Amino acid sequence: MNNPSKTIPEARDRLQSNLLAWIVGCALAIACIPSVSLAGIADKADRASLHAIVLSLTFAIIVWALRAATPMASFCGGMICLLITTMTEYGNDWSEIHSGLVPLLALFLLTFAATKTGKSRKHTAEQQESKRGRNAAQIIANLGAAALACLYGCVLGIGSHRTAILLLACLAEATADTVSSEIGSAFGGQPFLVTTLRRVPPGTDGAVSLLGTLAGSLAAAIVVIIGMGSLGLTWQEAALAFTGGFAGLWFDSLLGATLERRGWLGNDLVNFTSTVFAGLLAYLLATHLNASSY
Repeated sequence: MNNPSKTIPEARDRLQSNLLAWIVGCALAIACIPSVSLAGIADKADRASLHAIVLSLTFAIIVWALRAATPMASFCGGMICLLITTMTEYGNDWSEIHSGLVPLLALFLLTFAATKTGKSRKHTAEQQESKRGRNAAQIIANLGAAALACLYGCVLGIGSHRTAILLLACLAEATADTVSSEIGSAFGGQPFLVTTLRRVPPGTDGAVSLLGTLAGSLAAAIVVIIGMGSLGLTWQEAALAFTGGFAGLWFDSLLGATLERRGWLGNDLVNFTSTVFAGLLAYLLATHLNASSY
């Protein structure tokens, strides 16, 4: 069903989403090959890979069973879960409890609850979309940057703490964006445009509400605090991750009010760009301030 509030041509929006899904999705699939190929070896580290694959498949099946995503989107979510779980660790012995899996699960629970909470008060088109679940492009738009951040940290060896800051900033922004949108559209009343502060109809690109912003910020803080414990970050490092996520939330609204309203960018590309912005900002802050030894 066409969304009358969209200003971008449908063909352009679909093209951008498909390109994003294929390019980032293929990169994630290639990155998963080492973990999958080593999973059957009896070495301890490779048994951890097998354990992570089982957890990721379970996560994908649960997401699909709850109709939170389409089958292909659930598969993409499983790949992202595998990368985030295996490429982030804290401590000498690998454990899913001391990995990025924990804040990822927190993100899923918070966004799923926010979507279900306001379901009865949303427009018909939104309800139909929620019944089908999110598609692959939407999953990659929200979580692809987090997986790429882990891959970047692992390949370049930037250190577990800075990788964790990158990851948590991306997850915090994705959580804040989804929760603020869901709660704001259901309970926030008439929103205002972030660039002009004028009241606009609900669903307008770049529109925000006070309640939605507060809910999204709280959800982002929860994800960061949970991730701080599982990834062994200090409060100062966690604050950098939250700062990146919070700034990314407003950057998302700014892009929506400008480039998206002009029909240049679709929502999926806006979401992906905003999570990348959140991670980069947190990374630059951590590098500049030298918050701790990495």
